[in-house]
Amino acid sequence: MKTLMKTISAAALGLAASMAQAADDVTLQLKWVTQAQFAGYYVALDKGFYSEEDLNVTIKPGGPDIAPAQVIAGGGADVVLDWMPSALASREKGLALVNIAQPFKSSGMMLTCRKDAGVSSPADFAGKTLGVWFYGNEYPFLSWMSKLGLATDGSDGGVTVLKQGFNVDPILQGQAACVSTMTYNEYWQIIDAGLSPDDLVVFKYEDQGVATLEDGMYVLEDNLNDPAFVDKMVRFVRASMKGWKYAEANPDEAAMIVLDNDASGAQTEKHQKRMMGEIAKLTAGSNGALDPADYERTVDSLMSGGSDPVITKKPEGAWTHAITDKALN
Repeated sequence: MKTLMKTISAAALGLAASMAQAADDVTLQLKWVTQAQFAGYYVALDKGFYSEEDLNVTIKPGGPDIAPAQVIAGGGADVVLDWMPSALASREKGLALVNIAQPFKSSGMMLTCRKDAGVSSPADFAGKTLGVWFYGNEYPFLSWMSKLGLATDGSDGGVTVLKQGFNVDPILQGQAACVSTMTYNEYWQIIDAGLSPDDLVVFKYEDQGVATLEDGMYVLEDNLNDPAFVDKMVRFVRASMKGWKYAEANPDEAAMIVLDNDASGAQTEKHQKRMMGEIAKLTAGSNGALDPADYERTVDSLMSGGSDPVITKKPEGAWTHAITDKALN
């Protein structure tokens, strides 16, 4: 009898081991470096929310030379984080990205200007040099300038576009009247460099009516035909949103979890805690499901570019509720 029990126990252990090994692999490509902008995913990893869903998640940091769309096109990720303007532009060019979840409800993008450069309203942009990020981040800016009727080719009466590196040097050194900033990151770099809020005027894309959706989760359309992949994404989105809501409720702890995962050692506790506080404002109000009205606003903004729109036709099939309907209910 003992021998039989031992055999059964060994079999049970073997089964448990094989089940433990059966966790599904998911690779997530971030849009930028490890920072609180992505806290929900690091929290989900740290708190075991992914492992509870039988997922083995690898989070790949981004950087200035990493385009999420290129990574997923090359098979380097199952799911990527991207801004919708970039994703829709990629889709129109033939890379069929689909938004499966939208943790960010609001845009954090701003143009931050020096008052002493003579900027107090968008009417003052004409003739000024404005710092703009490229690599897919320029699309919301181009849509806004088009809406204002301002040429971006440096011609008279328009604006001069300075291709901004991922820093705020142009505004500090007087090379640009305004630079691109995020509410949770570069704005504070300007403050930390010595300028005060009173020296600056900020124009939030959200307030200007040109905000577009940021940091959505995107997968390749063909993969959504695979039930096993869909099931994996349902579990991934559920665990990720659990991570996001935990991060919102526990911002300081979330910031410390991000710091623990920062292999570069470049981030500081002060900056990450401040960033997490701002990020929580952007994820607030989202349960992860894309709001179709937000999508339509983004598309309308991108198509309002006159002779040079970001996308030339309304996309078909660029988002789905199939994943979030199962994940969140």
